[in-house]
Amino acid sequence: MIRAEEKPVILIVDDETANIEVLAKQLSADYRLLFTTDPAKVCQLAEQKDPDLILLDVVMPGMDGYEVCRNLQGRDSTRDIPVIFVTAMGEERYEAIGFEAGGVDYITKPIKPFLLRARVKTHVELKLQNDMLKQLASQDGLTGIANRRRLDEFLNHEWGRAIRQGNSNLAVIFIDVDYFKKYNDHYGHQAGDECLKQIAAALAAGMERKTDLVARYGGEEFACVLPNTSLQGAIHKAEQIQRSIASLHIPHQLSDVSDVVTLSMGVASLVPRKENKIETLINAADQMLYAAKRGGRNQVRYAGTVLSEALASAT
Repeated sequence: MIRAEEKPVILIVDDETANIEVLAKQLSADYRLLFTTDPAKVCQLAEQKDPDLILLDVVMPGMDGYEVCRNLQGRDSTRDIPVIFVTAMGEERYEAIGFEAGGVDYITKPIKPFLLRARVKTHVELKLQNDMLKQLASQDGLTGIANRRRLDEFLNHEWGRAIRQGNSNLAVIFIDVDYFKKYNDHYGHQAGDECLKQIAAALAAGMERKTDLVARYGGEEFACVLPNTSLQGAIHKAEQIQRSIASLHIPHQLSDVSDVVTLSMGVASLVPRKENKIETLINAADQMLYAAKRGGRNQVRYAGTVLSEALASAT
């Protein structure tokens, strides 16, 4: 039996509560269960709760299960969630429609408990294995935080989501370790690697919301992506990061700004619009990072006028 704290999450969708109860009775011991009788809420619930599997009825009022599944498949955030159709419609042509809609399996009513548990277990385990492989592929080998590939994916995803939400800020912080080449030259590359690991761990610990991401951008550069965060909120987070790294007291005898390791940071935030490009946000944060480095390092610079001018020139 799976331990409670590690229980995978299953979303059960059926307009009849009696059917939900039948499924719950068979699965509640090994899975954390979510329920809805409203097919129109499935995509929103799936985005919010990120279940490991969806058990989906076919015949429901307003929107049938096939349409729900197609909607899930059409979203980047939900297309990888496996869907098993659970329905009394057992004819082969209905099964074919279900698989064409994106389902991974098809269980007919009345439910056979052993068959239900076996198929659910198989698809949940496949999902968890795939999630693990994706995590490894998107993880920086040295620091264990997200890598550049994951950063790009996350940025594009959050940009799209902010456009759909409307009036939702997306903020970026670009971070550079001050005089890191001198650090490596003086202390050695092994010490340099340990320094980057400590910084990455502190950055990750500072991301208080699950919606935020910290990644290694390359070399001694890092980046933080903060959805639903204003410019002032992002500046506040950058200043917190600056203090947390200083409090590590990592010696840096050859730094021109301090006797411990410090950071330079560039901050930008905007409300994504369809007419704008994500590069506008990235370039603004990048410009501010270089402004911080040119301005003496160990500081935070943020895009105000620069970003406004960039947006104006793009429209």
